[in-house]
Amino acid sequence: MIDTSPASCPVCRSANQEHSLDYNDCAIYRCNDCGTYYVHGMKENADTADNYENAYDGGTTGYFRKVEKKLRRSRGRIRQLRKYVKGGRFLDVGCNGGFMAEAARQAGFDAWGVEVDGVSVAYAKEHFPENHYFHGLVENFHPDEGFDLVYSSEVIEHIPDVNAYMLAVVGLMKPNAILYQTTPDIAHWSQPRDLTRREGFNPPHHCIYFTTRSMRMLLENHGLEIVEKRFAFKPGIKFIARKPASTG
Repeated sequence: MIDTSPASCPVCRSANQEHSLDYNDCAIYRCNDCGTYYVHGMKENADTADNYENAYDGGTTGYFRKVEKKLRRSRGRIRQLRKYVKGGRFLDVGCNGGFMAEAARQAGFDAWGVEVDGVSVAYAKEHFPENHYFHGLVENFHPDEGFDLVYSSEVIEHIPDVNAYMLAVVGLMKPNAILYQTTPDIAHWSQPRDLTRREGFNPPHHCIYFTTRSMRMLLENHGLEIVEKRFAFKPGIKFIARKPASTG
């Protein structure tokens, strides 16, 4: 049943929203203040995580068969991010099969990954055993030490409570640490007018649809400083943000 109770934006908490459409038994709202589209009446983060167990069919899909291609792409991203962080501790939030963690380790980082899909974690441990992995929500990950570089790519659009997610991520970052954050851009200039035809529109699997403005707002609301917004020909948002040095 579609939830028709009053909605509020999961990004900026504004109640200034409008109902856009119903799709796949989901009520899609748009925030008139920050432009975010979102599924109203979503589950908690922990409940949603259950939907991602064995998301890749035990590693039998094409995703896990393209290992070398994914490692090459991951190594390229690490090379780019080393412009900001030369070394230290690396964390991939939503690490899947461990490809980014392995690329980071090869570049000299102490590499960690967090993933809710147990099958993916098992794959990562088997194929890239020199890294460290945590099976569960990032909110439940409590290492003894923080991280210098945190990578969160194409994850946050799956998260119902993005503020709880960001609070956990920022809490894992050392002072001056860098966050690389990407997500689909629902308002990208190349997107069609029909919302249901826009790239990344897949409720309830994707439940938050950011604009550049709303992603910037979310990062800044959690105390991060925007270092760079990368241009994207394809409909994606790419931010590099820094956690300020402690002033305490």
